[in-house]
Parts: sequence; C-alpha cells; structure tokens
Amino acid sequence: MVIPTLDEAERVVGAIESAAAPGVDVVVADGGSSDDTRTRAAAAGARVVDSEVGRARQLARGVRETQSDAILFLHADTRLPLGFDAAVRACLEDSGVVGGAFRFRFDDRSLALRLVEWGARLRVALSNLPYGDRAIFVRRSVLERIGGVPQVPLMEDLDLVKAMRRHGRVAILPLHATTSARRFRRAGILRTALRHRLVVIAASLGVDRERLAAWVRR
Repeated sequence: MVIPTLDEAERVVGAIESAAAPGVDVVVADGGSSDDTRTRAAAAGARVVDSEVGRARQLARGVRETQSDAILFLHADTRLPLGFDAAVRACLEDSGVVGGAFRFRFDDRSLALRLVEWGARLRVALSNLPYGDRAIFVRRSVLERIGGVPQVPLMEDLDLVKAMRRHGRVAILPLHATTSARRFRRAGILRTALRHRLVVIAASLGVDRERLAAWVRR
C-alpha cells in the first residue's frame, strides 16, 4: 500500500491505522513535508521514503518500495473500511479483474455533501472511472504492463484507471472508503464541486495539465 503525503501530520496516522491488517505493508512516500508527517507516520508503523513532490511521482516512488502482488493507493485523508483487505483479495480471485476501488463517502454527513456523493456515484456508474479518493488498487503485473503510475501533473488517478481498463475489468467494491470533506468545507462545497468538474472537462478537451494544475493550486 502506498500513501503519498505532504504536510499531512494531522491526517496520516488515521490513514495508516485504517490500513492495519495482516500482510499489509504500508509505505508513505513523502514529498518534503515541513511538519511532523514523517515522524508520525513512522511511529504509526509505516515505512517512510523520500520522494520528489507531486502525487504521481510519490505514488511511483512508493510502488518501488513494495513487493506485494496487488498495490492499493490511499490518500492521507481517506480511511479504509474494516475488512478492506479480505474484500480486495476476494475481488482479485476473479482473473478477469485487474483492480478496482471502493465506494465513496465523506466524513461529513450534511445534505449538501450527500448530494456531492450522489453525483460521484452517478458519475462512476456511468463512466466506471473512480477517483483516487476511492482507494484504487491494481495488480502489480497490470501496473507493470501499463508502465507504472502515469507521470502527469494532475489526474493521474483517471489516467491509471483508463489504462487498467484496457487489460481487464475494474471492480467497484460494496464497502465505503471515507474521505475528509475538508477541501469542500474550506473553499465552499459548490465551488469545489464545480472546479473539479471543470478541470476534468478541460483536460478531456486537451487543455495543458500543467496549466490546470497551477489553476487548481490557486
């Protein structure tokens, strides 16, 4: 399992603890945190490695430190459900499945955020393109076949899933991964949801992702 981090001291321990299961090795690929992320992650039982900053680079760096037949990518502000490990193993018993993701929900149960969840469920039902906050997992053999985590400045999760689908089925497990709603609360729910949608549309129209990444960071 790989968790990319950058100044996630307040969140990373919860992610690591949610990933605690027999046989699960947790690697934290840190992009140069200036807070206590590295110390807290190590104390929680993860192996911490240094990486160039950038989620795609950090994921690739973490993968190089893993040895398992399947790799799960977990955001530092996402929590895995109980039994996630057994669910992933059972899912991958089907040779036609190359990987998958979990269902999605926020840690905030307000009506507005439940509507965002509903929209996310509808989008995945129609496109079968889960975002990274659903804890995407993939067979190592498939990841190697597609050349590893796509090295792009933005939306490496969607590129990864698209590449996976060329080699087999991407499953959506019935268990929920729970993600912090902090970014929606900080910038506004409607504004954040619209921004995410606009970025995806712009990328599909060929807008340079470096420009989109700079816009998202503002």
